Amino acid sequence: MPASNVAILPSRPARPTLEIDGTRQDQLEASLQTMEILDAVDSIARAELVFGNWGSANSSGFQHFDRKTIEFGKSVTVKVGDAVLFEGRISAIRAAYPDGAPPRVGLIADDRLQDLRMTRRTRLFSAKSLGDIVRQIAGEQGLTADVTLSSPAMKVAAQVNQSDLAFLFDLCRREDAQIWIDGKKLRAAKSRPNDKVELRWAGSLREFHVEADLAHQRSNVVASGWDVGAKGAASYSAGESALGSETSGQDSGSKILASAFARRVDTIAHRVPFDDQEARAIAEAAYLQVARRFVGGRGIAETRPGLRVGATLSLTGLGTLFDGDYRTTFVRHLFDASEGQRSEFGCERPGLGKP
Repeated sequence: MPASNVAILPSRPARPTLEIDGTRQDQLEASLQTMEILDAVDSIARAELVFGNWGSANSSGFQHFDRKTIEFGKSVTVKVGDAVLFEGRISAIRAAYPDGAPPRVGLIADDRLQDLRMTRRTRLFSAKSLGDIVRQIAGEQGLTADVTLSSPAMKVAAQVNQSDLAFLFDLCRREDAQIWIDGKKLRAAKSRPNDKVELRWAGSLREFHVEADLAHQRSNVVASGWDVGAKGAASYSAGESALGSETSGQDSGSKILASAFARRVDTIAHRVPFDDQEARAIAEAAYLQVARRFVGGRGIAETRPGLRVGATLSLTGLGTLFDGDYRTTFVRHLFDASEGQRSEFGCERPGLGKP
């Protein structure tokens, strides 16, 4: 075949690159045996790296027990090419001495949300919005806040024997928002930056399992409380209109539920809104959490820097029902000697393709 007709495929690094305290670690890269990086919507990002720990070209015996490189608190950066997959700090060091095989040393690193997880408090916030609370906690933890939220002030928000992290996750679920770490920034927004990654089954998408399930779908979700100032009930019923354009012309779980079975309405009992505005925010956030999980999938794909939590996955080759865009809810980047680099992911969307 003439050289001009040969397709040139993009080359991808065979191994991730590692930096500790900003310095590239060639020896650790060469001895890397396994890697697992996990990030999800409602958890801290964590990396677990395992290295061979016996002998090298220059010396024999244990290689990484001097704590000069692998040491608590040091920063760890994992990259594919020039793109960052993970940034965090070493929080655990482990070792394994298997029967009949060389010893191994491992490290676990967490991102800066670890600081929020390790601080537990009891206190009240009065007349503060979610953005105000994020800014205050970021300052207390030595982080910079980057808030793109316009949520209203809450009359009272109680942090009762909770870590700062658990408290913020609770507030985010209440208002359909997300928090995450970007370097030393604590970011809060309705959704994470929306990179779009295109994957095709039997190509860059190696494996995919998907299910549309009505078991937890609801037609409406109602939040009710009492408005002391207005001396009346505070109530709101959220339904399919809360999705806006998210279904992209597909059939929502609410719509299919009504036609296949009957309308189902849930009332929230564990959150008490103080006015109609707060009732609407609570009801819509609860409805969206359920509606977006109507179609859920898990897959394995080629490792790509854009494949991260919050990214939009454009999946093709799946047929009429399941082709289309999904939101990524968790990503696990993996490396080992037998299968190389790959990424497992979970995704969801509120609509099913029309037949």
